[in-house]
Amino acid sequence: MAEAMAEKGYVGTSVEDVLKRARVSRQSFYRLFSSKLDCFMAAFDQAGDLVRDRLAEAAQGGADPADRFERAITVYLDVLASEPGYARLFLVEVFAAGPEAVERRSAVQRDLAAGLADLMGATGERARFACQVVVAAVGTMVTPAVASGDAAALRAVGPPIVEHVRELARSGVLDG
Repeated sequence: MAEAMAEKGYVGTSVEDVLKRARVSRQSFYRLFSSKLDCFMAAFDQAGDLVRDRLAEAAQGGADPADRFERAITVYLDVLASEPGYARLFLVEVFAAGPEAVERRSAVQRDLAAGLADLMGATGERARFACQVVVAAVGTMVTPAVASGDAAALRAVGPPIVEHVRELARSGVLDG
């Protein structure tokens, strides 16, 4: 699904396109999935799991939260660059897939924001909201590079984001 959508987009991708790429019969497909959307949601969940797992690994160790954030954002951008099909599915095509997919993406973003807050030691309402803003901003900043398949532009957003989060931490926005 992710590969087919990277080529044709969600709207332009048919079940037949997925069948050809996966080299499975229509009967096999419908044993696993009830529809194209169901297949999309399974691929979306795989993409979300991949991102969450890699971020959890990257955030381990080290005392300085900003250093852990830097590792995490670098890994996140590397995952997006190395998995362009999943990245496009996760950040671009999700909006074409409809309300259920958009809500699932919103849930992942809430999880990522909560993880960032935990990583940064942000416990207060204001600090946790700042983490939600950072996650939303990162998503907005990386989406054009993912949509155009520009891995260099994708990775280039990392250093300014890291510096901004460091400044938020220094200024006390992420305290408490």
